[in-house]
Order: sequence, then structure tokens, then C-alpha cells
Amino acid sequence: MIFLKTEDEIELLRQSNLLVGRALGEIAKVVKPGVTTRELDKVADEFIRDHGATPTFKGFPNPNGAPFPASICTSVNDEVVHGIPGDIVLKEGDIVSVDCGTYLNGYCGDSAYTFCVGEVSEDVRELLKVTKEALYIGIRNAVHGKRIGDIGYAIQRHCEAHAYGVVREFVGHGIGKEMHEDPQVPNYGSRGTGHLMKRGLCVAIEPMITRGTRQIMMDADGWTVRTRDGLCAAHFEHTVAVGVDKADILSSFEFIEEVLGDKAI
Repeated sequence: MIFLKTEDEIELLRQSNLLVGRALGEIAKVVKPGVTTRELDKVADEFIRDHGATPTFKGFPNPNGAPFPASICTSVNDEVVHGIPGDIVLKEGDIVSVDCGTYLNGYCGDSAYTFCVGEVSEDVRELLKVTKEALYIGIRNAVHGKRIGDIGYAIQRHCEAHAYGVVREFVGHGIGKEMHEDPQVPNYGSRGTGHLMKRGLCVAIEPMITRGTRQIMMDADGWTVRTRDGLCAAHFEHTVAVGVDKADILSSFEFIEEVLGDKAI
């Protein structure tokens, strides 16, 4: 079932999503060579709880019922999504996608950003740049009267024009009182197809784009998804409310960009 949100509900969603943005800003302060992904998780967990919210990812079950063991997902290099924080030490030239979710005042926040660890190659930086561009191109299509397929078509067209792979098996989603609501929001598709969007629909749009093949595989942990060819992947995500003339972006990268300055993607 698809739930359209009232203006009051959208404001509650905004509060939760801005907290995600602030948490990602705290992570931006500590992403550097020598840091472990577990340390990133600790920063996010403490920040979220100190601000009266709970991390929605912690304990969230996968299709086999196994609970996610951390508060954020940290996906390094060829890991596409759902990487589990642990003893992985970030190295110069790595990238790490951090996906973060909060539950505050009865509503969920969800956003993701791919960070550079030190200086990365121009090829990798270009992948991140194009993926982030695709996110905003998709968001421009999240307006009343368009269809979900318009979002996916725009993202796919932009990324495939750069010869990147668009992951099919994992998609964006509706969001509200639950982290995952209907409808699904693929990063591929055809114009004029899919669910008709109306004002008040809130969705998380999240391109997951690979440098090579779009083919993926799952690690034995039942969570970590990585590229089959071992090339890196990027992931950027915003939660938005569908509007009449344009989407209202409820999450924010501003806190990240304040920290990174001219090094931001």
C-alpha cells in the first residue's frame, strides 16, 4: 500500500532525514587512511542516539531473517551496498559508501554518500561524480503527474552514457513510518511506466552504479553485495517528497560538504 504524506508528516520526515545528514557530516570528519569502518559506525551510532533517535539499520533483518549488526552500512571499493562495519582499515585511494538511517518522532530518515579516502584516481572520482549527478537528475523527475519509470529512465540514461553499470537487484523505495514502503524506485526503466506519482509521495532515490559490469554477488555474510568483476561501485541517496513543480529534498549533503570543502564530490 502506498501512503501519501501530509505537510506535517513531511516535516517530521525532514527532521529525521536532516539528522541523517548531520550524522554523515560527523562521519566526513573522520574518514581518512588508517580508520576502520567500525570506528565510523561508532561515530554514527553515538551521534544518532545522542540526538534522541535510533539507528534504523541496527537489527533490521535480511530475507533470511539475519539482523544487520551495525548502525550504518560501510561499503568499500567493490562493495556496492550493505557492507558490515568491522576491522577493515581504510587506505589511501579507497572509496567508502556510507548508508545511514534514523528513526525519530515516528518517522524514518535514509541517505547515503560515497566518500573518497585521501586522494583517489581520476577514473574513480569520475564514477562518483556521475553517480551523484544521476541522483539529482532522478530527483528532477520526482514530480506530481510523472511516473516512477521516469526516475529510473533518467538515472539509467545518464550513467550508461558514461559506460557504467546500473545495478538492477537493489532499488530505491518509499519511506515514512517504515524504512521501506511502497513503491519500489528502480534506477532503470522506461519513461511513462510504473506508479503514477502524486504530491505527498515520499521516496528514497539511490543510484547504485558500477564502474564495470552491473553483475553483482552476495558475500557469505548474507549482507555484503559486491561487483562480480571486482571493480568499484558508488552509491548516493536522498529522501525526497514529490511536489507539484519539483521534489522537496528532505535529506542533505550540506553537512558533508561543509566538512570536505573543495574536496567534496
